[in-house]
Order: sequence, then structure tokens, then C-alpha cells
Amino acid sequence: MTAAVVEGLGTALPPRRVTNDDLAQVLDTSDEWIRTRTGIVARRMVDDGVVTGDLAVEAGERALKSAGGQGADAVIVATTTPDQPLPNTAAGVAERLGLAPAAALDLNTACAGFPYALATGAGLLTAGAASRVLVIGAETLTRFLDPGDRSTAVLFGDGAGALVLRLGDADDPGAVGPFDLGSDGSAAEILTLSAGGSRLPPHRDDLADDDKYLKMDGREVYRHAVRRMAESLEALAQRAGLDVADLDGVYAHQANSRIIEAVADRLGLPRERCPVTIAEHANTSAASIPLALAAAPPRPGDRVALVAFGGGLAWGSALVRWPEVTPG
Repeated sequence: MTAAVVEGLGTALPPRRVTNDDLAQVLDTSDEWIRTRTGIVARRMVDDGVVTGDLAVEAGERALKSAGGQGADAVIVATTTPDQPLPNTAAGVAERLGLAPAAALDLNTACAGFPYALATGAGLLTAGAASRVLVIGAETLTRFLDPGDRSTAVLFGDGAGALVLRLGDADDPGAVGPFDLGSDGSAAEILTLSAGGSRLPPHRDDLADDDKYLKMDGREVYRHAVRRMAESLEALAQRAGLDVADLDGVYAHQANSRIIEAVADRLGLPRERCPVTIAEHANTSAASIPLALAAAPPRPGDRVALVAFGGGLAWGSALVRWPEVTPG
């Protein structure tokens, strides 16, 4: 059977590092408060003039180099923070990488974006619509945070990560699949960024601050994230004919160390099988899984599950037999 196969990995982080102590200078918080509740020590933030597409290009370029520089004929950018509503960010990324006229699309399922983008890329390959797909998760969420809201301002960072997929065989090292994807729009209000769409167009002069910035009910997000990611991993393992205990590693969306630990405990997995890399990246939304793969690489041959949860609500997971790959 044919399958999408991972052959390259690349990441990009802005050079500006902002520590918890830096934020404590302007917010009613402390390094201890942030660290003990989230696992975050620092985050990267883009400078003025840097956009999501810039990070996507850098990560994409490195992933293509990691894959041997063979290019791609499709580009998917998973992001909640596109450069603008129109045109899509992916087309500009493809052009700047010299991949045009590659197929190009943006995909927005918030922090769950990377598993969804992998599934979409795999679909393009197995449908014969592409021979090699560059899948990028890229975010500049710090541009959309209320700097005075400590419930969100301390949690997020900017970054990008990418995988290159080619069409191969289901038995090949790097084979991706199966997948598990889901959503629940009835709880959409627990994680929102309201302004900028057709409901609240950006030109309106009566937008409240609550509409302009990302807002989150942290307690509810925690509850849903633990449940949905654990359930998705169970469904994924069942589809693969495995027990959850057979997974060599679980690379979860890096939103909060407590969430990842709770998922591991709920499934009876040793916590060391669930890497936590949030300390230096914070929550980078759709970019967090590839950043985690680069920061704590799986061993070649490991069966690893990639799992994420985000606004929508949306969640998803993917199984990968990890190949021997050197991050670009």
C-alpha cells in the first residue's frame, strides 16, 4: 500500500528570547508562577516587520535541505496567524522558496493544525495530486495577545516547523498513518480570536478589546485538551492495530506541561515517553509538534504518535514510523 513518508524536518525560531522574568517586569506574575503552572521558562517573539510567512519560509527551506533539496510540488501552511486574510500565506511561501507553481493552501485548525495538515498532505500524495509535499506549521501568535492579560500573555510564543512528505510505501521508514481527526463546535467559545473575519470585519470602529485579542478559558481548555487528546490517541492506536502501550513516543502539542503529563497518566504511559519541550518555546500553536520533534528527536524506527488539540474545538493525531532524518 502507498503512504506518505517523512523525509525532511526543519524549524525556525525568532532570535528574540523573552524570559518569564522579562514578563514579570510588566505583568503581575513571576518566573515561579509561570514555570510551576505551565513548564514555560522563555518564549521567542518576532520583531516588528517579521510575519508568519517569514518563519514559514525559513523552516520550509531547512526542511527541504534536510530532505535532500529535491523541492516540492505542494505547500501546506497550518496557521491561525496568516500574513493577511487574502491571499493565502502558502502561495507566497511557495514563491519565495522557488517552488511555484506548486499547489499552495493555508489550513486553520488552530493548535491542532499540524496533524490536520499532515493528513491533508498525505491525501494529496495518495490521490496523485502531488509527488512531494512541504507541510509547515507557522505562527506569530504574540501579535494577537493582550499584553496586559497574564492569562494569555505568558503562554504563547512564535515559531515554525516543517516536514517534507513524499509518496512511498506503508512499510517504508517514515511512513505516516493512520490518522484520527475530530471537532466539537459547541464549545468554540472557550478559545477565540473574534475580530478580522466576516462576523467582525477589521474595519469596524466599534470593536472591543476582547474581540481584538486571543481569549481563553484556561480551565475548560485544560479539561477538553486532556480528554480529547487521550481519546484520539486511543482511537489512533486501535486503527493501527496497536495498544497505546506499544507507542514508543507521544509528541503532543506543547501547550502546557501539565496537560501532557495528564494525558500520559490517563493512558498509563510513562511520562518519559511524552517529551515536554515547552520550556524554551512556550505554546507555538500549529508549530509546536515539529519544534518538539527537532528538540527531542525520536529514535529511527520508533512508532511515534503526534497529537494536538486546539480551538474549534478541533483535535487530531497521526502515527509515524520515525525515519533516520537530520533536521535542517
